[in-house]
Amino acid sequence: MTQAFLRTRSVSLGLRRSPRRPPVDSPPLQGAKSDYALNLRGVSRVYPANHGGIRDVDLALRQGDFLFVTGPSGSGKTTLMKLIYGAEKPDQGEIWVAGENVAKLRGNSLSHLRRRLGVVFQDYKLIPNWTVEENVSFVLRAQGISHQKVRQRLLPTLKLVGLQDKAKNYPLQLSGGEQQRVSIARAIVGSPRLLLADEPTGNLDHENAMQVLGILKKLNSLGITVMVTTHDLNLIKIGNAPVAQINQGQLKIVSPQRI
Repeated sequence: MTQAFLRTRSVSLGLRRSPRRPPVDSPPLQGAKSDYALNLRGVSRVYPANHGGIRDVDLALRQGDFLFVTGPSGSGKTTLMKLIYGAEKPDQGEIWVAGENVAKLRGNSLSHLRRRLGVVFQDYKLIPNWTVEENVSFVLRAQGISHQKVRQRLLPTLKLVGLQDKAKNYPLQLSGGEQQRVSIARAIVGSPRLLLADEPTGNLDHENAMQVLGILKKLNSLGITVMVTTHDLNLIKIGNAPVAQINQGQLKIVSPQRI
């Protein structure tokens, strides 16, 4: 099943295939005009008892990169994600996303940046009394995009995740894997340049996890920078992408064969 998703044809989502990129690295911070999709420098967020925080993290992703982030429970994976999309503020350091310093954004400026990101959660976060198409299109409708343009984007997005026949279904009528694909569709319908997926396969069986991985890899091939937190080492090995390991709040790039 995974291979079917990997072979999915490009659809009209405002995406284009990206050239091959060098491996993930941690170069000097470039500032607002950086060509990096994501750039963290000296980022720390500390909690009481040192649980779940991160310390002095450097990380840079170029446009079109794919990165797995792994580590034990409470190591700081989710904290890292929350800092990137602005749900929390760092105690120190800078976080640049699409040329914006996230730590300095407030109100409408932060909301505007989040529209340029896609975020996928482990627990889907779907509205239960909305259909698939209503859940997916909410991001566009909230921006005041016309009904006609919403319809133009909706079907290609659902096709990309293999749910074009489920548009009128409600979340409780779907399997866990299908609900996660709805979550992915909602995250990408706005054509983000950076997609963050926090334990996207954590609640799924192997077959559904492979389907989700196939979709994420396909999106990456279309030019979206993808960052996935996971504790599933099998997923990482099959995914064949660079890996960042967090342990006690410290992040380092490691070989997939060494985790």
